[in-house]
Amino acid sequence: MLTDLLIKKHPLPDKRREVPDGKIGGLFLVVQPSGSKSWAVRYRLYGTPKKLTIGSYPAVDLSAARKRAQEALGDIAAGKDPAAQKRAAREARRAEQSVKDRVEDVAAHFVERYARRSVGPMWARETERLLKVEIIPKIGSKRLVDVKRADIHDLLDAIVDRGSPFTANRTLAVLRRMCNWAIERGIIAVSPVDKIKPPAVEEARDRVLSDAEIRFVWRAFDSVGWPFGDIAKLLLLTGARRDEIAEGRWNEIDLAAKSWTIAKERSKNGVAHEIPLSDAAIRIFEGLPRIGEKKDGFVFTTNGARSVSGFSRAKAAIDRAILAAMSEPNRSDETEAPAAWVFHDMRRTAASGMAGLGIAPHVVEAVLNHKSGTIKGVAAVYNRYNYAAEKRAALDAWARRLEAIVNDVPTDNVVELKARG
Repeated sequence: MLTDLLIKKHPLPDKRREVPDGKIGGLFLVVQPSGSKSWAVRYRLYGTPKKLTIGSYPAVDLSAARKRAQEALGDIAAGKDPAAQKRAAREARRAEQSVKDRVEDVAAHFVERYARRSVGPMWARETERLLKVEIIPKIGSKRLVDVKRADIHDLLDAIVDRGSPFTANRTLAVLRRMCNWAIERGIIAVSPVDKIKPPAVEEARDRVLSDAEIRFVWRAFDSVGWPFGDIAKLLLLTGARRDEIAEGRWNEIDLAAKSWTIAKERSKNGVAHEIPLSDAAIRIFEGLPRIGEKKDGFVFTTNGARSVSGFSRAKAAIDRAILAAMSEPNRSDETEAPAAWVFHDMRRTAASGMAGLGIAPHVVEAVLNHKSGTIKGVAAVYNRYNYAAEKRAALDAWARRLEAIVNDVPTDNVVELKARG
């Protein structure tokens, strides 16, 4: 019968040897020529020989080995197979771990625990969209630890090849942030996107539409009409961001107070933003159809359930309207068609236009809801004034300037606001 002393002093065998316990039938001490020792139970189930490995010695001592062997023998007597149960439990643990660190699962946790809590809502929505559309369909079933640089390059190359290089850059940025988060969580040790460079070179845009270009695009907005033509006009009138306008809800808009309040949950920087509405903006809202009966329903929707989408198609339709206007045989305006532009250029044009009217930079930034800018440091901490009156005066002046531009009339009647010293 085995004792702790006999186990410790057991001589090293020339080859693997199983030493029976002598007290618990079927329990063996397995001794290797290297000196390592472990426990096993040999048994038969329905006539088939089986072996259950209990653990290594001395992590599992003699007393613990006998106890585990007795429990296993009890299961065997009841018709259970402890070796098969152990294998099943091991495979279940592996499967659970595989699911936990799959890209799809990591992405879901990243969105829930980081993106929706730590960054602005617009960035969170874009992150979730890129994960769902660009990343998960390609590598979602892989374990994150098994994702290689080659997988990332293949994913990005496919996006570039379809003609969306900047989307490839955004996708890489989302992957990089998610992988860094996964490293902090101990899910992976090394990021598969480490040292991968953005596939496209981007330059900061400084595109501002000229007065003549504004006239052409505004006419195209009229031609395209609801909903995208109206959205584009509001972009130019308010300087707001595209999604802030497109995803607006009726309960945010107070026509009587001539104000639109965008909640912090919808603004890019997580700061609530009140947009004073000029008379021109009010007229646009008053002419919009109301789809759906909800008081908080979307302003721009075709079904009442969700806000409009398809800005790429809308941009193409506006460009076609511009080309159609340029080809009119009796056109008196000899201005060439506007150069390449994007919807975000409306925001930059509005900011530049207000600056051209002499509106102070910090007021323009307040109109744009920029979180940082000309007022910084201690002043930014203590300055909680919202510039509501100044914002309204600025947007009213800009709306008058736009009306003069669109109608191609002298701008002497536009009141310029001189910057304060």
